[in-house]
Amino acid sequence: MKLTAAQALVAWLIAQRSETIDGHEVPLFPAVFAIFGHGNVLGLGTALHERRDEIPVWRGHTEEGMALAAVGLAKATHRRQVGVATSSIGPGALNMVTAAGVAHANRLPLLLLPGDTFTTRAPDPVLQQVEHFGDGTLTVNDAFRAVSRYFDRITRPEQLLATLPQVARVLTDAADAGPVTLALPQDVQAEIYDFPESFFEPVVHRVVRSRADQRSLADAAAVLRASSRPLLVLGGGVRYSGAAADAVELAERHGIPIVETTAGRTLIPHQHPLYAGPLGVTGSASANTMAGAADLVLAVGTRLQDFTTASWTVFAPDATLITINAARFDAVKHGALALVGDAAAALRDLAVQLDPNMLGQNEIRRSGDTDAEWRVDADWTARAAAVRTEWDAHIDTLRAPTTGLPTYAQVVGVVNELSGPDDYVMTASGGMPGELVGGWRATGGAPTMDVEYGFSCMGYEIAGAWGAAMAHDGLVTTMLGDGSYLMLNSELFSAAFAGHPLVAIVCDNDGYAVIARLQEGQGGEPFNNFYANCRTNHAEPPRVDFAAHARALGCAVFTATDVDEVRNAYAQARTAARDESRPAVLVVRTQPSAWTEAGAWWEVGVPEHLSGRAAYEESKARQVRYL
Repeated sequence: MKLTAAQALVAWLIAQRSETIDGHEVPLFPAVFAIFGHGNVLGLGTALHERRDEIPVWRGHTEEGMALAAVGLAKATHRRQVGVATSSIGPGALNMVTAAGVAHANRLPLLLLPGDTFTTRAPDPVLQQVEHFGDGTLTVNDAFRAVSRYFDRITRPEQLLATLPQVARVLTDAADAGPVTLALPQDVQAEIYDFPESFFEPVVHRVVRSRADQRSLADAAAVLRASSRPLLVLGGGVRYSGAAADAVELAERHGIPIVETTAGRTLIPHQHPLYAGPLGVTGSASANTMAGAADLVLAVGTRLQDFTTASWTVFAPDATLITINAARFDAVKHGALALVGDAAAALRDLAVQLDPNMLGQNEIRRSGDTDAEWRVDADWTARAAAVRTEWDAHIDTLRAPTTGLPTYAQVVGVVNELSGPDDYVMTASGGMPGELVGGWRATGGAPTMDVEYGFSCMGYEIAGAWGAAMAHDGLVTTMLGDGSYLMLNSELFSAAFAGHPLVAIVCDNDGYAVIARLQEGQGGEPFNNFYANCRTNHAEPPRVDFAAHARALGCAVFTATDVDEVRNAYAQARTAARDESRPAVLVVRTQPSAWTEAGAWWEVGVPEHLSGRAAYEESKARQVRYL
C-alpha cells in the first residue's frame, strides 16, 4: 500500500482495538484532538480528513487544553482507550508539554503528535523553529523527552514499521503506561512508502495480567498471617486492573479494613463495613487513625505519594509494608515486600495462599503456615466502621446549612446528594481535592471520580472534563476554583461547540485561597494570593464576571450565593447540560477560609524565622524514611 507517512499513521491508529474491563471491544484511539498549523495541516491533517468517518477529529482551542482532554478521556475509560492530540511545530507543540506531565505523573496513556521542522533542513530556519547553536538535531520537541514514557522522531516513513508497535506497547502496558510523543517532521509526513498491507490489519490489545512470583506470594501470606492489625490500601492500579471486587473479597474473607488513596477513590461503597475512608492529607481522620495503628500495610496499585502517606508520617514506624504493583519501580519503594504483577491476579493468588483449602500442588507453603483459615481479630475489623462513623458525623457538621456564603464542603455535599451512581465527578487543584477526596460518599459500581492529584494541574478540571464527557455515560461534573478557571477555560467552548454535556461548578473565593492558607498557616504574611493582597494600580480593581464569560463561551449559566441556591441551581444545570448537549456552568461565591481537614502533615520547606518552623521540626521527627 503506497501511503504517505501520515496516511500510514492514521490507518494504523484506526486498526488498533482495545478490550474494556467488561470484555467489550472498542477502538483503542476513539478521538483525535487537533489544532492545525503549517506543521501538520497538509500531511497529518489531510490524512485525518480522508478517514474522518472512521476516527473522529475534534478541534481544540488551546493545545494544552485539548491534550488534557485526551488525558481525561483515558482516565474515564480506566486506561482502556487513548486520546490523540496533534499540533503544529514550535509554540503549539510546547503547549502540550504540561499535559504530557499530567499523563506521566498519573501513569495515564496519551499519544502526542507534534509537528516538527524539516529533516532536509533545506528551508531552515523555518517559521517557529528554535535554532540551537551547538546541536543541529535539537528542536523544541525534545522538551517532551522528560515527560514521555516513549519518544521518537519519525525521520523516514518506513520507520513507522518499527516504532508503532512500541507505541502500542507503552500505551497499553499496565507497568509502562504513560505519554508517548512522536515528533513528525512536516516533510516526512508527506513522503510516500510502500507499506505491507498486514501492518494495518486489526489488532485487539487486551490487559496482560502478569502474575506475581509464587515464592514472594508465600512470603507475603506468611507475613500477613503473623500480623494482628493489617490495613488494605487501594490505589489507582486497582481501578485500572478492575480489581476492586477481588480486593473486597479478600478483605471480607479475612476481616481486613480498607482505605483508599486519591487515585483509588470511589472503588469501595462508602457504607461498606470494612471501609475506613480515604487516606492521607486530603483524606479522612478515620483512615489516618487506622493507618497509624496498623502493624501491616498491604498497598495495592499505589505510588504512595506524599499526600497519601502524609509525607511518610501516617504509618507507624514499626509497620510492615507489602506492595502489589504492576511496575517493579513502584513495588520496591520504602523497603516493601514487593509483589510485582497485575492487581487482580496478585490479589487472587494471595487469597489462595491465605486459604489452606484453596492451595494446589503448584502453590508454595511456608513453614509455620497452619491449616486454620486466618482471620483478623474482630475488634480491629469493627474499628473501621466505628472511626468512619465519627468522620461521617464530622462531614455532616461541615455540610449542614448555614447563613452566608456556602463553603466548599457544602457545595460538595449538594453535588454528592444530587448525583446518581453512574455520574462522574472531577477536580484537580486548589482546595477542592481535599473537599472531594475527604468528603465524597461513593454509592458503589464503577469508579466515578477523577481527582488529578499526581500533577495537580490547574486547568485540567475543564479540559479533562471535556474528554471525560466523551467517554462516560453518566453526567460529568467538574469542580474548580476561580484561579483554575482563569488559568484555562477555552475548552468550555470546545465542548459547547462539539455538543458534549457537562457541568462545571466554579467556586469563586477571590484568589488562590488554598495557597494563602498554606502561606499564612506557616506564619507567612498574606502576599500575592488573594486579590486583596496583590499589587495593583487601581483603587478599585476590576473583578471577573465569570457568569458572563461562560455565557460568551456558549454555556448555560447559573449562579448561587447560598446553599439553597446551590441546590436549586445545580439541579437546573444538570438538566440544562443534558437537554441542550452543552456545558452548564454554575458560579458560586464561596467562603475563602473554611476547609475539610484530616489532621495529617504535609512537608513543605518552612524557613526558620517563620512561626510554622517548630511544628515542621516536630512532624519531621516523626517521618519514616524506610519501613
